[in-house]
Amino acid sequence: MLHMVNKSPFTSSAMDEAARIAAKGAPILLIEDGVYAARAGTSYEPKLAEIIKDHPVYALAPDLKARAVGKLIDGVTQVDYAGFVDLVEKDKTHSWL
Repeated sequence: MLHMVNKSPFTSSAMDEAARIAAKGAPILLIEDGVYAARAGTSYEPKLAEIIKDHPVYALAPDLKARAVGKLIDGVTQVDYAGFVDLVEKDKTHSWL
């Protein structure tokens, strides 16, 4: 199952809950304000580094650009809209709103 997170980890526990509930190996896609979790150099970086050990983590490139998120934490993969569609087509989805 693909877990989509659209809330910042600095204002919501959605990312932590998604990582806790998701089966090992289940992908997590950061969209909208969720992409703030992927920013390198923040207080959330150690937590996301742990999550990446168990889950592939993707961030939607247009949302990164819109929020001026530059350098990403190692292990986060940027995807464009076509990549987003590919991820959604592969798995059922659960949105963490």
